[in-house]
Amino acid sequence: MESKAKTTVTFHSGILTIGGTVIEVAYKDAHIFFDFGKEFRPELDLPDDHIETLINNRLVPELKDLYDPRLGYEYHGTEDKEYQHTAVFLSHAHLDHSRMINYLDPAVPLYTLKETKMILNSLNRKGDFLIPSPFEEKNFTREMIGLNKNDVIKVGEISVEIVPVDHDAYGASALLIRTPDHFITYTGDLRLHGHNREETLAFCEKAKHTELLMMEGVSISFPEREPDPAQIAVVSEEDLVQHLVRLELENPNRQITFNGYPANVERFAKIIEKSPRTVVLEANMAALLLEVFGIEVRYYYAESGKIPELNPALEIPYDTLLKDKTDYLWQVVNQFDNLQEGSLYIHSDAQPLGDFDPQYRVFLDLLAKKDITFVRLACSGHAIPEDLDKIIALIEPQVLVPIHTLKPEKLENPYGERILPERGEQIVL
Repeated sequence: MESKAKTTVTFHSGILTIGGTVIEVAYKDAHIFFDFGKEFRPELDLPDDHIETLINNRLVPELKDLYDPRLGYEYHGTEDKEYQHTAVFLSHAHLDHSRMINYLDPAVPLYTLKETKMILNSLNRKGDFLIPSPFEEKNFTREMIGLNKNDVIKVGEISVEIVPVDHDAYGASALLIRTPDHFITYTGDLRLHGHNREETLAFCEKAKHTELLMMEGVSISFPEREPDPAQIAVVSEEDLVQHLVRLELENPNRQITFNGYPANVERFAKIIEKSPRTVVLEANMAALLLEVFGIEVRYYYAESGKIPELNPALEIPYDTLLKDKTDYLWQVVNQFDNLQEGSLYIHSDAQPLGDFDPQYRVFLDLLAKKDITFVRLACSGHAIPEDLDKIIALIEPQVLVPIHTLKPEKLENPYGERILPERGEQIVL
């Protein structure tokens, strides 16, 4: 008698760390992977991004028959099974989920929401967002299959529904994965306090009573951190924009600049809509807003090279912005030493992201030397601890697997079992 086929879930990476999630679900002759980024460890100061360097430093996992064979990578793991059907899914555009896609075997299909495809292609316009393929032009971005919300893809006998969720990367999604015997859910990154809260709630309804819920827990990673009294408390994306407008109104005769994370195009769009000053974006960001939302906005070039899609009549000379104190709120992305002394800079989840990045202190010191006031206006893309509990309560999973967190033990499942896997561990359902 033939033994019954089993569904397996393997946690290749993304355990006891924030980012770099690579999880595999396999059934019979098919398997899928999600996501395809790398861990963020700038303190390692690695000499290069070669595949061997990344694997040796545990920033990406050993994977059989998944990396581009032209890279010359030799698999040294224990997997010996051959598969007929393979696919990779991206939940969203953040680098810890997407940065490795140019190292993916070109023969393996890569699926994501069409909004994420658009964002990644635009952000990698100059070839400096993703790790570049050594076999292609510098600005190459590998082929992605853009899906509509709630599309279902079949990979062998595995079906994957891609469901939109609220996150600070436009086009973020969760995955509902079904094999003939099991129903598995991957949250990707999500929250309830952004512009698209209803999408996360609708996802929870679709995922209700899932057998296995793999759920991010970024916000429970730092319970020992006390709130910074010098930082403006922001409770939602809408609240953030209101604070930014207030800062503009309180500083009528002062140069005001800002920066944000480019994948959060909805925040930029809201700032343009609500700002009492004329918003001027760096040209690449302006091109992204035009492509995603069809929004035309005034822009400037921070470096040489023109973007033909942009309307020349909307260009503002860089020198005009440097002299301005009253008319413009403009996005600054480099050459911060050119800003006016005593000006105001608003840091809204831009690079460098925080004190875990060695460049953050360097950046703050640079601003301090010019007496530039630094205001951090941050709104996390990750559900706060209370909302993590609410999401679990809405889904009522049979088994909870906390991932994408430094403190998985702090996420509890009142509705069933909880598993805390180790890196490389496989669960057989």
